[in-house]
Amino acid sequence: PMYVTDGGGGGGGGGGKNVKILTSDNVGPLLLDAVVERAKANKPRIIAIGDVHGCIDEMQMLLKRVDYQPGDAVVFLGDLVAKGPDSCAAVQMACEIGALGVRGNHEFEVIRWHHAIAAGTKPPAIGGEHYHIAAALSPKELNWIHSCPWYMSCGDLETLFVHAGFVAGLKLSRQNPRLMMNMRSVLPDGTVTAKHFSNWPWARLWDGPETVLFGHDADRGLQLYDHAMGIDTGCVYGGRLTACILPEKKLVSVAAKREYIPFRPRKR
Repeated sequence: PMYVTDGGGGGGGGGGKNVKILTSDNVGPLLLDAVVERAKANKPRIIAIGDVHGCIDEMQMLLKRVDYQPGDAVVFLGDLVAKGPDSCAAVQMACEIGALGVRGNHEFEVIRWHHAIAAGTKPPAIGGEHYHIAAALSPKELNWIHSCPWYMSCGDLETLFVHAGFVAGLKLSRQNPRLMMNMRSVLPDGTVTAKHFSNWPWARLWDGPETVLFGHDADRGLQLYDHAMGIDTGCVYGGRLTACILPEKKLVSVAAKREYIPFRPRKR
């Protein structure tokens, strides 16, 4: 079974209750035997997808490339929205296929603006992409954004799903949600930062036993470690949109149709 940590709250400590949301073998008594057998034959998979950033065409292309079938569990690794051409369409499609997602830093900003709109805050004078996304999403789509937790865990596959990363050596219940949405590097002195330091990716320190699937770090692109896989391959910057198919950990990607925004390297 896959479990999802409670996504409520702001930036405080992690570790909410576990709620079962997906099972592979506990079928209800109302399902017909033929339906059950057909589902088993289809061998449902978990399809984790890196940062989409509103690139709806590439999202559809990737789902076609991986041969997505109803029954497969799609897990977006955060930042489904912002920067790219059509954030609302991306969230709408996620809802339509019953996808799951973890909360990225851009989902966090959309949620923050949703609360601000509800409180009567006026739109920002300049910029305000997250405000406009929050204002345009339907109630169902906003509920989907709000439902995205800090991380998810699949015990059967010993796999964790998070947007940015984890601090090695800390229990999951002690992880900081803001770091789970923003971290990129851990310096030799233990400083955890969202900045990109080429020699100090956080994932180099993660020694399992769970394998972590994460996004957020287009600077480094595809990252492959013994117990961590980073699959933000910069689609919105003209790179690729990448999926990791479980349980076999097969990587599949499609090329971006174009560069939607310029890439500004963060390397230090």
